[in-house]
Amino acid sequence: MVKIVMMGSPDFAVPSLEALVEARHDIPLVVTQPDRRAGRGRKLVETAVKRAARELGLPWLDYGKGDRKRVTETVLAIAPDVVVVAAFGHILREPVLSSPRFGCLNVHASLLPRWRGVSPVQYAVLHGDAWTGVTIMQMDAGVDTGPVLTQRSVGIAPDETAGELIDRLAGLGADLLIHTLRDLEAGQIEPRAQTDEGAVYAPKLTRSLSPVRWDRDVVTVHNQIRALQPYPGATSFMREQLLKITEARPYGLLTSGESPGCIVEVTPDGLCVACGSGVLLITRIQAPGRNPLPVPEFLRGFAVQKGQTFHS
Repeated sequence: MVKIVMMGSPDFAVPSLEALVEARHDIPLVVTQPDRRAGRGRKLVETAVKRAARELGLPWLDYGKGDRKRVTETVLAIAPDVVVVAAFGHILREPVLSSPRFGCLNVHASLLPRWRGVSPVQYAVLHGDAWTGVTIMQMDAGVDTGPVLTQRSVGIAPDETAGELIDRLAGLGADLLIHTLRDLEAGQIEPRAQTDEGAVYAPKLTRSLSPVRWDRDVVTVHNQIRALQPYPGATSFMREQLLKITEARPYGLLTSGESPGCIVEVTPDGLCVACGSGVLLITRIQAPGRNPLPVPEFLRGFAVQKGQTFHS
């Protein structure tokens, strides 16, 4: 049994925490982001990891602005064998990095060194990668630059959204973490230093990525929509209304002859929209403050005709 301090915040980290508990490791502390205000009511919302820690009967500690000294002193006093980090939201520094016997391990949702940074899944989908995976690495002072312990790859389905892929990788990462800890404790893993060859960075997502670029080819437009689902979402204006396109698929690869963004056909399945090359079928749309709706249902309250144009 290994003594572990777990650090994580969103849903992605929960399967790793649950797997550590199921494997009967000693978890004297869970560290997570503090509660934040969210939603239209601006209510305080706790992280998914904090909810999971409470349900599992584990003690937790918030790590917010100005909490580094307090968290550092608490972790050092516990003297864990390893610190496990999964989508935590803070960069760890000395002396925490070097104090555990096995160091600090990061469950990272890409095949490092490709897509270092905070949004690896979204950028993999955005760039049309056919493969991704999970890396368990020993953390150093850089951003996802530490030695690789283990990796496991998976294919990305052509219609898979970033949200769906994150859920899949969360389970894969949890399983790989348990196997890695077992082999690390047994001395059966030799860390492999990363190189910068093939390294690319996935920065934080912002709403500047949301406007759909209809002048691009249909596959690129489709990749943008699924990469930004569920957050921050791909958006486009119809008349003066900003709409979020939550589901779509390529309808044809040949140029329709219409201007990019023009609705070339309204079908029972959705809206066919011209791209720079090819045609996209939009099947689900969300209006501000409303739930996403299948296009036929959406059109009952929002009239759209052939020839009208989306613009971003």
